[in-house]
Amino acid sequence: MAKSAVKLRAKAKKGIIDIKCLMTHPMETGFRKDKKTGEKIPEHFIQTVVAEKNGVVFMNADVNTTISKNPYLRIKVAGEKGDKITVTWTDNKGVTGTGSKAAK
Repeated sequence: MAKSAVKLRAKAKKGIIDIKCLMTHPMETGFRKDKKTGEKIPEHFIQTVVAEKNGVVFMNADVNTTISKNPYLRIKVAGEKGDKITVTWTDNKGVTGTGSKAAK
């Protein structure tokens, strides 16, 4: 993926980290047709999203074709300023995208 695959914002307040995450991905269902050729566009979608805090997984989600293009995800987890948050997705073609940021 050319652009940053995952853009993160992580803000800690009162022992909770509020994570806002924008994942860059086309999220094709396999049902749409190309306007020029009329052929179906092959499936290409995120299958799993994993979130970690300081290297420890706290969320593992299965995703499918019902999610929109460039999905937005918001997560809250117990933590403090300086904790490193990492979000990684894997799609049905084996491509992965990741983003990391320390909580402010």
